[in-house]
Amino acid sequence: MSLMSRLAFAGVLAVGAFAAPVVAQEGSLTISVGFISESEIPDPRASYNGWMSNQTGVTETLMGLDYDMKLYPRLAEAIEQSAPTTWRVTLREGVTFHDGSALTAQAVIDSISPMSEEGHPASNARIVKLLDLAGMSTDGDRVVVFETNSPNAAFPWSLSEPGLAILGAPSDAFPINGTGPYIFRDAVPNQEYRVEANSDYRLGVPGFEEVRVVGIANPSSAALAFEAGEVDMVINYPEADFARISAGEAQGFSAPTSRLYFYTVNAASGPMSNPLIRKAVSFAIDRNGVVDAVLSGVGGVAAGTVFPAGKNWAADIAAEYDPAKAEALLAEAGAVKTGGQWMLDGAPLEIDIVTYSSRAALSPTAEITQAFLSAIGIKASVKVGEWGASNDQIAAGEADLFLQAWVATPQGDPGSVLEALLKSDGGSNSGRYANAELDKLLEAGRLTFDQDKREAIYDDVQQIIAADAALIPVFHVSQVNVAKAGLTGYQVHPTETYWLTHETKLAE
Repeated sequence: MSLMSRLAFAGVLAVGAFAAPVVAQEGSLTISVGFISESEIPDPRASYNGWMSNQTGVTETLMGLDYDMKLYPRLAEAIEQSAPTTWRVTLREGVTFHDGSALTAQAVIDSISPMSEEGHPASNARIVKLLDLAGMSTDGDRVVVFETNSPNAAFPWSLSEPGLAILGAPSDAFPINGTGPYIFRDAVPNQEYRVEANSDYRLGVPGFEEVRVVGIANPSSAALAFEAGEVDMVINYPEADFARISAGEAQGFSAPTSRLYFYTVNAASGPMSNPLIRKAVSFAIDRNGVVDAVLSGVGGVAAGTVFPAGKNWAADIAAEYDPAKAEALLAEAGAVKTGGQWMLDGAPLEIDIVTYSSRAALSPTAEITQAFLSAIGIKASVKVGEWGASNDQIAAGEADLFLQAWVATPQGDPGSVLEALLKSDGGSNSGRYANAELDKLLEAGRLTFDQDKREAIYDDVQQIIAADAALIPVFHVSQVNVAKAGLTGYQVHPTETYWLTHETKLAE
């Protein structure tokens, strides 16, 4: 791989959970989001904490993704592949951590190494698997040499993963010792995440003295807090109210993202373990009807596959709605329709749907799906709870469908999400789907460096997913955010992991 060209930095800012009303002060910005970590010091390398620290500009990664989803060197100056399993990353000169210490090759190694240590606060099996490192070494102060266990075409993209935040040694003054435009100050578990400006940031002084991210799990409550002036910005504003609020003095931001609303299927037990019934359920859902009803015309496209149509990696697979075909598949699966109700093995065919409440579009999407299934004679129930509880239910075989919303290309590469969700040993394969052919293709996608061949492999992967209804895509959404008037230097990023740059500010 040739040396990658240098691109301009795109910094970030964040969002969280809500306790009591927080009134914005001069020089500050208060942002509402649906979730904030349960930790007082959320290590960016653990779980998905890196999203928050990346969004709030506390931490930075070696590589980044620009607003066109192109990879660029961030803390790195360049990256090159010197052998099939060897990558040399040259660091930028003059970068310092928040405590003033220098960014060095050894500091990068010291930051990444604990992620593979079981029991360490930075432990993250998901990212360790993503990197598949055999070892790391230095070549002077500015070059980190990464050795992977096998050829990995996705490796440069993996270095943009927000959880791969590069951190200096922590201290009481800098418990999260990053390199970004904002400095972590404190967090209240499940409630608030607070950062302050890094006046020594290499690209310039940030636009706010302080940023507070507060967690409001209910999107409607977040909207009320915004109208009451308790928050200055809402990430994932309720779609149904977006047109009204942005027609007034508030600023509305809407742009397409790679976030997919989809159903994880219980492929190990119950009716959805039968591919014919899975496909029948998929054909029974009018995805365009869901988009029209749920997203209120502010952004969303019916999804036939995992990646947005017309974008990188998307296979040409249409979103099909065909109730007659759905019923034919149910009959092929051995179900019998009696009195308008499908029966399977002598009992009514019932589908239990679970989802969570932190995104406004989830609950109505599940309810509309319930109505579409009822229209063809399948009884369905909907239970709305927290993400963790819903995930546990599908994993335990206590539910049949789990409606989720994931960014399909968080690192710009197709492999990581597909492997997590659908590979037999995937870390987020809560539906326990297993397909040996799919596993082999996903392995081949990592081992293949030719771009055309990689695209063909992931096209085949998507064809298998569609044919087997390994998961059921519903729609890709545009993120809609609302802010008080005068916010400049902000735009929606397609991965949602970049928010405010150091240049973002409120006009006077």
